[in-house]
Amino acid sequence: MDLVRAAFRAECARLAGILTELDETDLDRPTGCPPWTVRELIAHVRTGVGRVTDMLAAPAPPTAQVDAAAYFGAAKFTPEVDAARIAGGRRDARQVDQEALTHLDRVWRAADAAVAAAPPGQVVRTRHGDAMRLTEFLRTRVVEVGVHGLDLAAALDRPPWLTAPAAEVIADLLTGGRAVPAELRWDRLTLIRKTTGRAALSGAERAAVDAAGFRWLAFGS
Repeated sequence: MDLVRAAFRAECARLAGILTELDETDLDRPTGCPPWTVRELIAHVRTGVGRVTDMLAAPAPPTAQVDAAAYFGAAKFTPEVDAARIAGGRRDARQVDQEALTHLDRVWRAADAAVAAAPPGQVVRTRHGDAMRLTEFLRTRVVEVGVHGLDLAAALDRPPWLTAPAAEVIADLLTGGRAVPAELRWDRLTLIRKTTGRAALSGAERAAVDAAGFRWLAFGS
C-alpha cells in the first residue's frame, strides 16, 4: 500500500499542477481517446479518482474477488459499459472550466485521506460490481491517472510528465512483475506507451511481449 499510495499521490499532484496552467483553448483540444476532448478526459479522470472516496463510504464486501489486472479485463468493457463511460465523461465535462480545474486537487486529497483512514486489508466494491482489496483498486487509479496523463500530454503537445513512482506501479502491473525482454531495450515509459496502445508495436515486439507472458489490459474504446 505504501508504494501504491505514494504513486497515487505523486501522479495526482503532478496532474493537478499541470491543469492549473491550461486555458479554454487547451480544454477544447481533441485527444487520442475519441470522442473526448481534453476537457472531457479531465472530467473522466476526476470522476475515477473520486470513486475511491465513494467506495470507502459504502459497506465493505466480505472478501476480494478480483485484482487490478482483472479489473481491466476485456469482458468488463462491453459496448454498453463503454458507451456509459464515454457519456459520463462528456456530461461531467460541462462542469469543467478553468476555475473547476482546481477540483482535481481537492478530489485526490480527499481520496488520499480516505485511504489513510481505512483499516488494513480493506475491501471495496467496484463500479463493475466486483469486490477487490483497496490496494488493488488504488493501483487501478494510478493506471488511470498515469496513462490518461500521457494522453493529455500528447493532446497538449507537452512532454510526458509521468512520475517515477507511478511508472513503477503501472509497469509492474503490465508485466505481472516479469522482466522486460532484454532485446526490447524499453524503459518504463516506452513499455507503458507500447503495451497500452499509446505507441505502435512491431510484429517482433508483440511476439516478445506475448512470449514474456505480459497481461494485456483493456481500457475501453
